Amino acid sequence: MNQLILFILSSLFISSLSSKVEPPKKTRGRITVMGIVYCDICSNNSFSKHSYFLPGAEVRLDCKFKASWPRTREQISFSVNRTTNRDGMYRLEIPSVDGVACGQAAIHSSCEASIMRSSSKECNVPGYKSSTKEIAIQVKKQNICIYRLNELNFRPSKTDAGLCGN
Repeated sequence: MNQLILFILSSLFISSLSSKVEPPKKTRGRITVMGIVYCDICSNNSFSKHSYFLPGAEVRLDCKFKASWPRTREQISFSVNRTTNRDGMYRLEIPSVDGVACGQAAIHSSCEASIMRSSSKECNVPGYKSSTKEIAIQVKKQNICIYRLNELNFRPSKTDAGLCGN
């Protein structure tokens, strides 16, 4: 019986040596740039109870990310167009750069969002045309960076005085 146990243990030991040992998978960082576009019904550059989010609006994003990490200095620059979803939000997922941990690197960013076209005939006069102000969130554990840009808006060509009180 002892020989049987010894045989099983040695077989397990030998099979564990022959199995391929894989290094832990490297988690890649994710960078997300996002913002919203809304219709400013009262033309006062604020989201009121009469305002609504604009689906289908086109937004241009111009971004530059510089990452400083002990072994590398990387820079990503790009310009892309995005269309807002049904909630008036545009979003861009940026693939990570090898060797740069988004949540840990010193990332210096500059992003500008500019409105290109409204999807609404009733609300198509540009209000806030571009936004460079952002809120940056870095989550080290999940290696995530989120850049939320300030709101952009369109206005109607005429303000409804009865609705807005002007």
